[in-house]
Amino acid sequence: MNRTRICIAVLLLSLTGGMTSCALKKETAASTFKNPVLWADVPDPDVIRVGDDFYLMSTTMHLMPGGPVMHSKDLVNWRTASYLFDRLTDSPKYDMQGGTVYGRGQWATSLKYKDGMFYALFAPNDSPGGDSYLYQTEDPKKGWTLKTRLPHFHDCSLFFDDDNRVYVFHGTGLVQELRPDLTGIKEGGLNLTLFERDSTETGLLEGSRVVKKDGKYYLFMVSWPKDKPRRQVCYRADKLEGPWEKRIILEDNFAGFPYVGQGTIVDDTDGNWYGIIFQDRGAVGRVLTLMPCRWEDGWPILGDEEGKVPLTMEIPCDGTLDEEAAIVTSDDFDTPRLSMNWQWNHNPENQAWSLTERKGWLRLHTSLKANHIFEAVNTISQRMMGPKCSGTIKMDVSHMADGDCAGLSAFNGDAVQLTVTCEGGQKVLSVQEASVKLIEKDKAIEGVDTRVTGKTELEGDIIYLRIDADFNLYQDVARLSYSLDGQEWTKLGHDFKMKYDFTRLFMGSRFAIFNYATRNTGGYVDIDYFHFQCDEK
Repeated sequence: MNRTRICIAVLLLSLTGGMTSCALKKETAASTFKNPVLWADVPDPDVIRVGDDFYLMSTTMHLMPGGPVMHSKDLVNWRTASYLFDRLTDSPKYDMQGGTVYGRGQWATSLKYKDGMFYALFAPNDSPGGDSYLYQTEDPKKGWTLKTRLPHFHDCSLFFDDDNRVYVFHGTGLVQELRPDLTGIKEGGLNLTLFERDSTETGLLEGSRVVKKDGKYYLFMVSWPKDKPRRQVCYRADKLEGPWEKRIILEDNFAGFPYVGQGTIVDDTDGNWYGIIFQDRGAVGRVLTLMPCRWEDGWPILGDEEGKVPLTMEIPCDGTLDEEAAIVTSDDFDTPRLSMNWQWNHNPENQAWSLTERKGWLRLHTSLKANHIFEAVNTISQRMMGPKCSGTIKMDVSHMADGDCAGLSAFNGDAVQLTVTCEGGQKVLSVQEASVKLIEKDKAIEGVDTRVTGKTELEGDIIYLRIDADFNLYQDVARLSYSLDGQEWTKLGHDFKMKYDFTRLFMGSRFAIFNYATRNTGGYVDIDYFHFQCDEK
């Protein structure tokens, strides 16, 4: 995070236990920022500039709405502007019927702009060989419409050439030409494997992003040779048919975390270029780094003069967003619309939540019965952020039914929950640790291992729950506490070791507010606020 800007607009530890949004606000005289530019789960980035506006796509897979589009004026301060879709309906698994789409769904979306229109293309990874989605809009802030479905293009990059021909780069060096109207593959059009792997490419080679500069084509890919560090590579050619040559343009285990790799480059209005590449950082997920891109002999070389991701660098551009720059925010639920930063676990049950039934509160009804949080579709979440962050809720549990479970979680494949349960009218708060097992073929839930590490009976109907997370190197720890009055806090349970596991949920840990019925539906809880705070230390 940036030490020279206000990460915490106003630091509140009020009588309600409130905490503020981690908005990346520039101070008046701020001119630098600190990497990672977004210490949160923002994987598979694609970034474009249109005029003096920058737009970024990322991956959120099974979370809905999906396909987050972010907006910035300076490549440092970002806000969520829109989502490509509210829900996906190709399979009942998006509703947790007959399986799940944990770690699948929307992946690695390509973002492009051409002749007044924005385009976004992705292949849902839950159905290999199935159709890709192509969305379009004239203004990303006003929502998107589905233009067409296309063949399955893994980790694709849509590309409009200077002669108005249109291509999709995908897989490992594959390119196919589209019809001019983008409705399908062009019959007799270009359909090539651009290159064969050289002897050093013995592992992962994907994540296509394509840029054209000074008449040359540049294909950026993440490379992960077997038993070698991850790296960013670039393939270059004077024409699409080749020949293509390759160069390693970044190889750095920035700040002691795993190596940086997968992303793209973008220019500013002054002709300066920058690399936007993600880095795995354990339980918080895949964070975003921003670095210079300098051109050497026609090659885009990333990093500082030593080829490293800079810890601190100048903010690339001057520009201020009209709205608060933040991808995680506090929410007092005082408006009839949810903050743009909330996402549901799988397709939501929209009839099971409300911001109007009790003014100033989020009401979560129980919907489909569930045995545990991994089956609870009525779960709403936001990202966690590093290096440290805290999330607090105030919850009214007076209308819970027997068998209901509600609370706050550090949610991932290994989750920890502050759970209020209702049994015979008695409310009990416990710390539950849960680890899900998924069947790889359809991501069906095979089982969940759980244990309780702390428990206390509750007397009143108002409870305050808080999770403090530390994502510094070698930490990944969540600490849980509760309060009956919002002033005095009591730790409950053990310190919990958060984990990132690409074989299961494939996402960074998230603050999740949940309510589900294990017996009969009909109960509900009310959430007065979610307060968020981040800490730069």
